[in-house]
Amino acid sequence: MSFEEQRKHLADLSDEQLKARFWELAEQTIEPMLDLGKKFTSPSIERSILLRMGFSSIEATSIVDHTIANELMGKGAGHVVYRISKENGIDIRTAGLELADGKHWEQAVSIFKGGL
Repeated sequence: MSFEEQRKHLADLSDEQLKARFWELAEQTIEPMLDLGKKFTSPSIERSILLRMGFSSIEATSIVDHTIANELMGKGAGHVVYRISKENGIDIRTAGLELADGKHWEQAVSIFKGGL
């Protein structure tokens, strides 16, 4: 099929309509990937995120282990660290280290499972 044949259904659209159609199709393409990213993660992905947040491998492993034990993997270990940081007015590094030491997990569960 030639280009001219393929574009017939678009020929009468204005630039604004073409732009809107482009973004509609882009969203349809990206949405499944975003859903997968929101629904599925793994300990190695979460450790990798924490490493990029500045935690050591040992610290990241501890945070991820606690995240799994508290059934918060679906929320993301980095997200847990971020929320604890914001909720307690402490920097992210301190929040992560305290989480790695076993602190704040009741609060984290409350935030994510309690709907706060």
